[in-house]
Amino acid sequence: MMKPEVVVIGGGPAGMMAAGTAAQRGACVVLIEKNPRSGKKLLITGKGRCNVTNDCSREEFFDNISVNPKFLFSAFSQFSNRDVVDFFEHCGVKLKVERGNRVFPVSDKASDINDALIDYCRKNGVRIVHDTVTAINYDEGHVTSVDTKSGSSFECGNCIVATGGLSYPLTGSTGDGYKFARAAGHDIINPKPSLVPLVIQESDCKDAQGLSLKNIAITVRESKSGKVVYKDFGEMLFTHFGMSGPVILSASSHIRNPKETHIISIDLKPALSLEQLDARIQRDFSANINKDFGNSLSKLLPQKIISVIIKRVDIPYNTKVNSIRREQRLALAALLKNLEYTVVGFRPIEEAIITSGGVSVKQVNPRTMESKLMQGLYFAGEVLDVDAHTGGFNLQIAFSTGRCAGIAAAERLGYY
Repeated sequence: MMKPEVVVIGGGPAGMMAAGTAAQRGACVVLIEKNPRSGKKLLITGKGRCNVTNDCSREEFFDNISVNPKFLFSAFSQFSNRDVVDFFEHCGVKLKVERGNRVFPVSDKASDINDALIDYCRKNGVRIVHDTVTAINYDEGHVTSVDTKSGSSFECGNCIVATGGLSYPLTGSTGDGYKFARAAGHDIINPKPSLVPLVIQESDCKDAQGLSLKNIAITVRESKSGKVVYKDFGEMLFTHFGMSGPVILSASSHIRNPKETHIISIDLKPALSLEQLDARIQRDFSANINKDFGNSLSKLLPQKIISVIIKRVDIPYNTKVNSIRREQRLALAALLKNLEYTVVGFRPIEEAIITSGGVSVKQVNPRTMESKLMQGLYFAGEVLDVDAHTGGFNLQIAFSTGRCAGIAAAERLGYY
């Protein structure tokens, strides 16, 4: 059996892309994945639908990278979002673009994306080994071999670490890559949750538990300074502990100091100005003039949020609509445009979609993903200190950095 020229650790999107790319160029590649099947985390992304990338402009793409965007300039130029779309469609997976330029497989099955990556590896001769790597070995500043838990040792001059972060540990993301990086002398930026649900102080989130609000706008600001740190429009979800959903997850990546109290303001009716909303409320009140206030809002708001609004506005539930004063009505409209909640923390990193932090990009060549400290050692995907908002941007990072590392490792061997 030929000894590998490249060993890839981690069979997620970055690892499979790196392995398949290096093998396609001519390198002899072994991919080592600790799970019985590659792509375990990929299979649950996008609620099992897999948001492959985002069909946006280059400028928009980098606007959505929240940590170290400049590091990605070269990798994205080598393998952009358009290239990702072409890659999967060439693999036979038809894609579609949905709201927010999110790209999904037409089948709505993450397994189609995962299977395409596995097939890409196998068709190009990648040997997939299901084992756990225990150590990467070095001699005089370069990679020499990779050891596994089963006792195997793979001699190689190139190793690509694509082990993910700490989020969703049941999928295999248990921080192994940080250990390998530290052993090679790399600094690790403290891993913390990103794209994670938020814990909210106000108890009325629990009253609305399970309610998904669509087409709302949020503004996040620091409570002391009033500085706005994030704005977004889209969908959110109330939970027993606070909030989740796309706009909340993206907001979490902008709350860089969770010890600083932040306020989330929800505009339940962003399409209407305050004056237009008041006019709408007056129409609803006119149609329900003899009803109790609590029974007059069903056409304006989802049922689960009505109780929250009634608790916060100074109008008792059983107040007759025809007795509501103008100032009370205006206060109601103002509340619907500015429903405030206090962020008191993040949910655990195990519940985060991705990990922020990781291998310091200052010690990694952005053109090749190769370590600046150890020859033949590469990093790709979430193990790096790079992360982005929701919407397919993090998978794009995985694909771009994986492709970049695979090309560089093959070229180092003389394969072009």
